[in-house]
Amino acid sequence: MVSGTALAGIALVALGMALTPGPNLVYLVSRSVLQGRRAGLVSLAGVGLGFLVYLAAAVAGIATVFALVPGIYLTLKLLGAGYLAWLAWQMLRPGGHSPFATRELTPDRPRRLFLMGFVTCLLNPKIAILYVSLLPQFVDPSRGGVAAQSFALGLTQILVCLASDAAFVVTAGSVAAFLTRRPGWQRAHRYLMGTALAAFALRLAADRSRAVVATP
Repeated sequence: MVSGTALAGIALVALGMALTPGPNLVYLVSRSVLQGRRAGLVSLAGVGLGFLVYLAAAVAGIATVFALVPGIYLTLKLLGAGYLAWLAWQMLRPGGHSPFATRELTPDRPRRLFLMGFVTCLLNPKIAILYVSLLPQFVDPSRGGVAAQSFALGLTQILVCLASDAAFVVTAGSVAAFLTRRPGWQRAHRYLMGTALAAFALRLAADRSRAVVATP
């Protein structure tokens, strides 16, 4: 029921958002560097569950609720912008650190790693925007089964994002070792990621667009 063009479009959007610094990427990289790849992958499983929760909500029609009650949608975006701004400050403030920086940390148990990955995904404004505003734009009611189309498109997005995040998890340790030997590069990376997060937070906070839903 879903066209190949729609699947390719949502995959490209998902890849672009996955490669943009955000809460998911920062948390997964930090945990992988500080506690190893296994911890990063367990955290990634929690992120995957967060994606599925958003997808289930979108298919159930939560996007319609956001469209009918703009205040809820605006509140969600502002909370997400605040979270991104906090992450940016952690990198840009004096004495801040990059998610690739190695440091001492008490290891978390798998259950907590999974839960933190799940919560981080739910607080990620990029994911909320994707499901609430962008996903419906790829649904074609004339092809029938709006819910089925939404589910197929959402699964495509999830697979792309998880594959991209898994690549970061697996390579985080090597990147961290590279940056540790080059303090100047590590500092430049910290400012680059922090600035990108701050810019996204400002853009999100200033955006006053409404949620858009596909009409049957």
